[in-house]
Amino acid sequence: MRTFLACTYQEEEVSWLQGALAPMGQVLRVSPQLDELFGLIDATGATLVFVGMDRDNLSSQCALIESLLEAKPLLAVVVMGDGFDNELVIAAMRAGAKDFLTSGLRTSEVSGLVRRITDRLPTLPVRKEQGRLILLFGNQPDADAALIAAHMALQLQRGTQRTLLVDLGVPSGESLDVLGLEATFVFSDAVRNLRRIDRNLIDTAFVEHGSGLRVLPADVKDDRLDHYSSSEVFLLTATLRQNFDQVLINMTGQPDSEMLRNLVGQADQLCWYVDPSVSCCRRNLELLNQWRGDGVKLEHAQLLVDRYYDSVAPASKALGRTFEMPVLATLPASAELRLRSRNQRSPLFHIAPRDALSRALVQLVGQLAPEGEDKAQGSLLRRLARLGK
Repeated sequence: MRTFLACTYQEEEVSWLQGALAPMGQVLRVSPQLDELFGLIDATGATLVFVGMDRDNLSSQCALIESLLEAKPLLAVVVMGDGFDNELVIAAMRAGAKDFLTSGLRTSEVSGLVRRITDRLPTLPVRKEQGRLILLFGNQPDADAALIAAHMALQLQRGTQRTLLVDLGVPSGESLDVLGLEATFVFSDAVRNLRRIDRNLIDTAFVEHGSGLRVLPADVKDDRLDHYSSSEVFLLTATLRQNFDQVLINMTGQPDSEMLRNLVGQADQLCWYVDPSVSCCRRNLELLNQWRGDGVKLEHAQLLVDRYYDSVAPASKALGRTFEMPVLATLPASAELRLRSRNQRSPLFHIAPRDALSRALVQLVGQLAPEGEDKAQGSLLRRLARLGK
């Protein structure tokens, strides 16, 4: 998916661009800090940057454009502002902008202009290869989502598949209990140390499970994500993907936000987490329909139905038709086993590898990455037992 960067403090301009360019890609709001801009350009491969311009900050905005183009001459800059103000238009063109967009212009005119500009831009060098990003999300806080995410991550972490679980779900801290871990370095620390994150910091600061799985949880004392900008989270995710083969992020229960939508656009696969209850499905459908109406790309989304009973309606096929997305998997309730896993702080794979839920989780990850099936010698049950140690 193509990413466009918007350097503006005006919420209306960002929303307008997101609506106009939804069919072409995602719009990521950024601050006018050059270091952050350069980092995001490198991380996203963006070739077009929108810069908001007004009379109050004209000099600094022109200097920003000139600095961007001096460092990235293949970049295209389009200015947004009052197109009837000739001084703004002339200043933007002198600074090197490709074009000037009047805020609120019709969607068809904006997308047409962007298409013409991007079609003429040269192809940039391929970015550094990144690991796969899987996002688990549902519009309802659910402790079981963290339990499922932890076991998905355990199954992904095998052989040479270096895997990271980022658990930002609500309630917080659930995955640590399941895995029997204590973390001193949390998500807020990672954001604060964004520029320092490398393999050495990860190996020394990120808590590690016995299987080799690394975990980056939310701060249990403050799991709110509105402290962080979309650009900070985007940069952090891109950095983590450069250091891991697989990154699984649990965002279940987090409220709708610009940052969440950007993460959805950044993900390779989206597992939409629900249970079959009417109330849960209703809440998720409301958000899903809102996103579709706003043009959020969901072609990579699949439905993950937890605590599913074959004998109780609705059936999985009916849920798939209702949500208008393929059903990735249905997971049995196995309530007693889940409780034992939490209370014993031990994975299901270790407690009961033959249970229907343990087997379903293995099949689920196989559906996500059939090409990554473990080819090592030994039975499936022995591999499950090793994962739980």
